[in-house]
Amino acid sequence: MEKNAADVYIPAFYAGRSIFITGGTGFLGKALIEKLLRSCPDVAEIYVLIRPKKGLSVRERLKKILDNKLFDVLRSKQPSSFDKVIPITGNVAAENLGLCEADREKLIDKVSIIFNVAASVRFDESLKDAIFNNTRSTRDLCILAENMKQLVVLLHVSSTYAHTDKPVVEEILYPSDSNFDWKKTIKIVESIDDHVLRISTAKYLGIMPNTYTFSKRLAEQIISDYSESLPSVIIRPSIVISTLDDPVAGWIDNFNGPIGMLIGGGKGVLRVLWSDPTIISDFAPVDAAIKGIIITAWKRGIKTEDKTTDVYNCSSSQMKSMSIDHIVRIGFSFIKDVPMNNTIWKPGTTITKSYWIYYISVLLLHILPAIFLDGVMKLLGVRPILFRIQKKVYVSNKALSYFLFNQWKFVNTKLLTTLDNLSADNKKEFEFPYQVVDLLEYFKKGMIGAKLYLLNEKINDPETKRHYNR
Repeated sequence: MEKNAADVYIPAFYAGRSIFITGGTGFLGKALIEKLLRSCPDVAEIYVLIRPKKGLSVRERLKKILDNKLFDVLRSKQPSSFDKVIPITGNVAAENLGLCEADREKLIDKVSIIFNVAASVRFDESLKDAIFNNTRSTRDLCILAENMKQLVVLLHVSSTYAHTDKPVVEEILYPSDSNFDWKKTIKIVESIDDHVLRISTAKYLGIMPNTYTFSKRLAEQIISDYSESLPSVIIRPSIVISTLDDPVAGWIDNFNGPIGMLIGGGKGVLRVLWSDPTIISDFAPVDAAIKGIIITAWKRGIKTEDKTTDVYNCSSSQMKSMSIDHIVRIGFSFIKDVPMNNTIWKPGTTITKSYWIYYISVLLLHILPAIFLDGVMKLLGVRPILFRIQKKVYVSNKALSYFLFNQWKFVNTKLLTTLDNLSADNKKEFEFPYQVVDLLEYFKKGMIGAKLYLLNEKINDPETKRHYNR
């Protein structure tokens, strides 16, 4: 039976429980750790899967994560809560998550809640890497979860774009398709030569636009197949971008989505964009996505007999919509008031649907000026970087083109109903006011947040304003 949701206090559900998070070093993962510690203060401990990287141990990487400005509010109010975060050495791309036997046993004994947040979100990643990072890791996590005696919920973070072949994506678990056989795919990428795999990737993906969406689709099938033995829930965020206001407004730590596009334009680096300007961009503030993750895991965890896998879409459907062209225009109106440091060209981005106009414009407005300025930088003894940046911009625009020319409807009625039905106590920490979000104000906060948290720039710097006016 399911208890009455209104009678169950969300922080009380998490109290005393041990949590295991994959992807804790990423954008979503950081925000999830912060919100759990701040809003569910009685959680027992949070185990975070981390791989050593760039000469840093897992403890050093964890310290670097927790030093992020995102955690400043928590640091000032509950500094002792950081002791609850415990790094576990591993790697989602490795078989069995790269866990040693001792850590594996520790997780099996203690963990009762799993958040599978780990994912490689590169759209141009090789099929092998995408399958290892996004698909095989999900299988290995499910195998680990089956051994956990205290497990009450496994939440898997998918993506609304795992179903790009459907114009309308419902909040349901779609049935298996013979074109999406996760067991066969894992065996193929484990055994076939890299060169052969690269050549056959496009054919193997079929209707899916890239390895990311394909591998995330397969991961959903794994959750579906293991759902008989595991209390599982799937949440599908769309494009996750900066916070609305929790714990601070505008926090972001990556260049993905419309905020990254506006930063590129604001710096004078992105002067032409290949896109349909009328496309409605679907996005989710990261604090909305995190609240959705914590709430839907709680809702699944208070069930005791139901074997179904709940599915929720976390999208901006039923919020005020905004086209790509509109986002660009309002973004540049903010940049006049809050310009970026070290702008290399007058900010402004032209959007074109024509690939040939885009290609010629890239050569004239991106590549040739970059080569010229890099030459000047070399003469001045400064490391040239602009040509490399412009190559990345071009590759990124090409990789994103499928999403910049197509539009979907992501139904999110189930998630919004769940938000609306929260008790007054639960709404204090977990309400998201989707009905009254002011998108103009939101993107303004996002641009300011990008300067503060992503670029580490000062607001209202007189020299920056003078440089912009010049």
